[in-house]
This record gives sequence, C-alpha cells and structure tokens, in this order.
Amino acid sequence: MIKINCKKIVGGKAEGLALLSNKPLNMLSMFDTKTGQIKDKDHDLFNQTVKNRVLIFPNCIGSSVGAYIFYSLKINGVSPKAIICTNKCDIITASGCAISDIPLVDGTGSSFKSLNNNTKVTVDADNQIVIIHTV
Repeated sequence: MIKINCKKIVGGKAEGLALLSNKPLNMLSMFDTKTGQIKDKDHDLFNQTVKNRVLIFPNCIGSSVGAYIFYSLKINGVSPKAIICTNKCDIITASGCAISDIPLVDGTGSSFKSLNNNTKVTVDADNQIVIIHTV
C-alpha cells in the first residue's frame, strides 16, 4: 500500500480501479454522457469508460460549461467514483465535481506516472490522502 498526500477540493471518499491519462480532457467534446465512454479518437483513453473508475488526469481544458458534463455523467449513472488532478485543479473539474458530489483532490504531482490502469485506488479527500493498493 502506498499513501500519497493530496489537497481536498471536493470532499468525500471513494474507491475504484484507476483510469489514468497524462493528457488533459475536454469535457464538451470527448464524452458520451449516456455511457461514460471517451469518444475522442486522438486521446489515449479512447473507448475507455469512466464509469465507477478513479479518473486520474492532469486537468480539464475548454469551456466552463464542461462542468455540466460531469453532472450529466452522474445523473446517467456513468460518472467516475472519484477524480485526481495531477496538476493544479481547474475550475471546470472543481465545479463539475462540486455539483455532482464526486470526491476530487489535487496536489499529487507526478506520483502516478508509473501507475497501471486497473490498480485499486482509494481517494479520501476529507483526510487528504490517496491510497494505491498494491498486491
């Protein structure tokens, strides 16, 4: 087990399998809000779904309206369980997680560079800790 200190942006605690990208996400153009699938053919998470995952990525880019995509994902039951921004959290992600009640942290830096997708991760935003479960 590896513990990583982080900064709480939106409170809560959740656990799930990691879905990691080193590329920013554009919420408006990349998601199918009915399935949670990433539909941008040029993104490294193409065809992956965020449903029930701990989404780990640098930050969002694009319009602030992208925050409502997080809300649509949540309403449709296909949202991530938690989100970790490896860069400083942006307003799109922060507001989207706040209105959708998705735990969100940042301040982890490059701690996830060698993490594999499908590794079990716990995000405890209230206690400002991320736990990577190793086997």
